[in-house]
Amino acid sequence: MSSDRGVFTLGHSPDPDDAFMFYAIAQNKIDLRGYRFEHRLEDIQTLNERALRGELHISAISIHAYAHVSKHYALLPCGASMGDGYGPLLIAQAARESSIHASDVNLRNWLRERVIAIPGRMTSAYLALKIYLDDFKDVVVPFDQIFEAIKNGSADAGLIIHEGQLTYARSGFQKLIDLGEWWKRETGLPLPLGGNVLRKDIPHPVQHDLCQIIRESIEFGLAHRDEAVLHSLPYARDMDAELAGKFIGMYVNEFTRDYGETGRAAIRKFLGDARDKGYIDTPIKVEFAE
Repeated sequence: MSSDRGVFTLGHSPDPDDAFMFYAIAQNKIDLRGYRFEHRLEDIQTLNERALRGELHISAISIHAYAHVSKHYALLPCGASMGDGYGPLLIAQAARESSIHASDVNLRNWLRERVIAIPGRMTSAYLALKIYLDDFKDVVVPFDQIFEAIKNGSADAGLIIHEGQLTYARSGFQKLIDLGEWWKRETGLPLPLGGNVLRKDIPHPVQHDLCQIIRESIEFGLAHRDEAVLHSLPYARDMDAELAGKFIGMYVNEFTRDYGETGRAAIRKFLGDARDKGYIDTPIKVEFAE
């Protein structure tokens, strides 16, 4: 097939789970049906901001951000990052006063009086923290500098995403709460963190092709796990192959193959609760490209 069917920008994070998902596309391991892809690797906050401007054809974004871009983008039914009983962590330096662990109420009160380093206000981690904690003082810090922000005293606690969820203890921090675990306990649902979106102005037959290509890329990675993990290692900051494989297993799973009814219900519950509490002020229409 001739490669003249168009070039599409594909935005995703420079993280091992995204690298794993898009391995087959990046390395031409599957039939790309004549389409070409320009990979744009950006941190998730930057991708969220670019989606607000409608800049990329296809992009990984935070589910929180989707509420603000749904006019121009539809969610792909595959590519989800769901935390099923686990997710973003609130951490502090080890040996904090034990009273903050005495009860959930004490922990929330302690956190409301402290400065929390967050990885961006459009992230799903931040929205989950708002639902959990309501009002609190925060400072936006690049996700990979949150450990340092706590160590140097510019923040008392940190909201950790990506590999920090697995490396915080060896860096001298303690977990205060796992927001994915809390959400599962409260709702019985996985916590929807990230998804892939597709611009609605792309013709429907092309949308169908692009959706199939991304689904096949995910399937290829899952079917050829060892080589896909190896491809992902350069993006696995502070993680060896074993830890990177564990991280990928957490966020590339059956929900990544397809949201299913449970995953779709989780998105509606997450965004609906946030809107009910006043943290999202736009109408929400969860729409999937099929």
